[in-house]
Amino acid sequence: MDDSPTNCPPPRFCVLASGSSGNCTVLEHGPASGRRLCLIDAGLSPRRTRDELAQRGLDPARIHDIVLTHLDHDHAHDGWRRGWPANATLRVHKRHLGRAERCGFLANRCEPFDDASPASFELAESGVRFASMLVSHDQLGVAAFRIQSPDHGSTLGYATDLGRVPLKLIEHLAGVDVLAIESNYCPEMQRSSTRSEALKRRIMDGQGHLSNQQCADAVGEIQPREHVVLLHLSRQCNRPEIAAEHHAGSDYALTISSQTQATRWVELPVRREAAVVRFPQGLFA
Repeated sequence: MDDSPTNCPPPRFCVLASGSSGNCTVLEHGPASGRRLCLIDAGLSPRRTRDELAQRGLDPARIHDIVLTHLDHDHAHDGWRRGWPANATLRVHKRHLGRAERCGFLANRCEPFDDASPASFELAESGVRFASMLVSHDQLGVAAFRIQSPDHGSTLGYATDLGRVPLKLIEHLAGVDVLAIESNYCPEMQRSSTRSEALKRRIMDGQGHLSNQQCADAVGEIQPREHVVLLHLSRQCNRPEIAAEHHAGSDYALTISSQTQATRWVELPVRREAAVVRFPQGLFA
């Protein structure tokens, strides 16, 4: 089998779980004879993560990277301090290093990243590039990513726990092939819920999470080419059918993640006409 870069299978990803009880997405990449795994967030316990991977025929020993969007407990499970994969490198934004140390994660091999052009970091074997942008969420912010597979000419946008969607993030993710973005709550359900007023304000004040409508508005501006994956739906203040209504009639495929059931595999397309996907002009100005 020819495992030269241009003949590797395209990257694909599966959201193992997404929600307030734990978030984890597995990205498979690299040559067919030695596919590697990258976890985007590690909010599930190591045991559940291993079980979810095994159900898909994936060996946890193939985890070579764990990328954290931020260090909230539902994105960085405490169990990983003791159950770290032998081959894995932790990748965390420089602004989150202090919290990562306090949480005990820096005992593992760590390569911090920052917002950079054309890439914050690159995955070995496949050359898949992550370009990070830190956006508002609570005090320290959250890293959103434009993920590029240069050998296949394809891109994935990944953004969760946003609070709001600034213009710079729309520019950062503009025109990706696949967009994974949070659609956390229905405002009516949020307001009528039994949650405390303080929690409601935290979620809805522009520093917490995106509503279904805010998500749909962002998707309309970003204009993904093929597929949208909705992340982090609230079990108390949202329902899949309500979130889906905001995307009715769209010309992209729609996948909705769940806290209890993994999504299907989503494969990035192969665009041979574009050996290198260029970021929008002025993105990093």
